[in-house]
Formats: sequence, structure tokens, C-alpha cells
Amino acid sequence: MKALIQRVKSASVTVDGETVGAIEHGLLALVGVEKGDNEADAEKLLHKLLHYRVFSDNDGKMNNNLQQANGGLLLVSQFTLAADTRKGLRPSFSSAAPPEEGERLFDYLVANARAGWPNVATGQFGADMQVALVNDGPVTFLLES
Repeated sequence: MKALIQRVKSASVTVDGETVGAIEHGLLALVGVEKGDNEADAEKLLHKLLHYRVFSDNDGKMNNNLQQANGGLLLVSQFTLAADTRKGLRPSFSSAAPPEEGERLFDYLVANARAGWPNVATGQFGADMQVALVNDGPVTFLLES
């Protein structure tokens, strides 16, 4: 599993004109599920999401994690992260998990995130989503399980 994370001042997801998920400061995580990913990968990725140190401490150093910063976590499924872009000018999605498996593992990630952290919001799996954010820094990292 992969997650492109962005430290944000705010972020939201809209589907059909309705906001389905929003956070104030925290992390926006665009999550891609690849063939062969499993629950252990989701758990490892969640651990990184909650504990990756990307928030400033009192000295201005990135030493604090999401929990220490008391931030929100906005999880958005994004199968395009699983694209192979090494050849040609069109992405190949052959390494992406099938939609049913991707949704199952994304839902597993969301359920475990909500069990471990009170401020979790999501987009809508498989929907045409509009994601709005104010990137803080900017600070962006690609995490892999």
C-alpha cells in the first residue's frame, strides 16, 4: 500500500456538491492499494500515518507525529497511486488491486484508523471526488508499507 501524505492546515472532499469528509490541521492521505497488499500492509501503513514525524515541535523541527499535534486524518482512496509510469506516456494500472480488493483493504484501513484515533474523515471509495486542501509547508511524503 502507498499513501501520499500532505501536512495540511485544512482539507476536504466533496462528492456531487456535498462535503463527505473534512479536517482542520492534520494529514491528507491519498491511499493506493496494489495487487498483493493485505491487512498487514494496511496496519503497517496506518502505524506510519499515525506516527510519522512531520509536525513541528517547539523548536520548529519536524519531531511530532499526528497524535502529538492532535491533528485530523483525511483518508482518500486513489488507485492512480498504483500506476506504473516508467514506460510511455500513458499510465498502466496493471499493478493496482482490483476494485473489490482495493475497497476491502481501504475500508479495513479506515476502520482501524477510527479505532485508534478519534479524528478520522474519508472520501468515498470509487467516487468522482474533488479534494481541496491548504498544504502546510508544503510538506509532502510518499509512504509505502
